[in-house]
Amino acid sequence: MSVQHNQSGQLVLRKDVKFNGVKVFSATMVADRDQLGEKVTAWIAAHNECKVTDIVITQSSDEAFHCIAITVFYWEENTRR
Repeated sequence: MSVQHNQSGQLVLRKDVKFNGVKVFSATMVADRDQLGEKVTAWIAAHNECKVTDIVITQSSDEAFHCIAITVFYWEENTRR
């Protein structure tokens, strides 16, 4: 199940999206935010055993900082748990 918020800020549960792993990428500094997409792309390319099932992008701010988070939900067949 994937958890998301819609544009009105309400919680959305998606039972159609299955995952058994989550990877979160986040950045607050401008240069790091500019490279965030490339980091996600590189991680996905390096982990071809993981099938991406959903991606959620979140932006938050306070008085001094802006944070971008990219959350990648994925399914990995051969998990070692």
